[in-house]
Amino acid sequence: MRRLIINADDLGLTAGVNRAIVEAHERGVLTSATMMANARAVEDAGARARQAGLSVGCHVVLIGGAPLLAPQDVSSLVVADGAGARFRDGWLGFAARALCQRLDEEQIAAEVGAQIRRIQKKDVHVTHVDSHKHVHLLPAVLAPMLRAAKACGVRAVRNPFAPLKPLALAHLARRPRLWTRYTEVRLLRHFSQEFRNAVADAGMITTDGTFGIVATGALDEELFAALVGSLPEGTWELVCHPGYCDAELRSVRTRLRESREQELRVLTSEAARRAIEAAGVELISYADLIG
Repeated sequence: MRRLIINADDLGLTAGVNRAIVEAHERGVLTSATMMANARAVEDAGARARQAGLSVGCHVVLIGGAPLLAPQDVSSLVVADGAGARFRDGWLGFAARALCQRLDEEQIAAEVGAQIRRIQKKDVHVTHVDSHKHVHLLPAVLAPMLRAAKACGVRAVRNPFAPLKPLALAHLARRPRLWTRYTEVRLLRHFSQEFRNAVADAGMITTDGTFGIVATGALDEELFAALVGSLPEGTWELVCHPGYCDAELRSVRTRLRESREQELRVLTSEAARRAIEAAGVELISYADLIG
């Protein structure tokens, strides 16, 4: 059996992103989403998610943006700027600090808990957690994130690792610009067993892995069909980022702009439905996963 969760990240980033995510759920194949608790359109996101009956998790933000807690309470995670303090930008710098044990795990747990609780206060049942830029694949982030999630009653977490060889053979050879991301993701796979052990020890639920990270910003109908067609047996997640590239989106920090509208077209297309049916894949949500 092959089961697939199609999860949209960045719910709450802008009203246009929120609208697109709900459209991809109601008119397309999207089954879940994760909300950014510290984003500008979180109120709109909560209202839309409740109305649509969308399975919603927390998209934990520890890179970019501002913390929910006071700067002094998350001092190892932030830098001062003209407006007060914000999380550091850049995955490599964050990872280096994590690997050198320069991030305070108690501060991470406190901020993650604050972000989850903010979403829960919107009368949204938080089914799962993942993280912006997938920083929870780092052990120094994963451990406190799992503690915070459990304390908030959240039962599932994204497994950011996936078998990359099937996708590489199926499609990446014809898309050279995706090889850089492929190489970066492959180098981080040595954390995968530690991830599984930590999730099991925490008594939480996860999938067999995640597809779509390599394809972020490049998803089209052909690549979607290749991803779905390369799924091994098991339960998997496909990460996506639908949205509308409007004035509000252009005013926020994100490298994904026009590609969000392309992803929305893919997720609401008949081609996507046909690819899923042809592959014999069952669509589920994180709400289904946790039962």
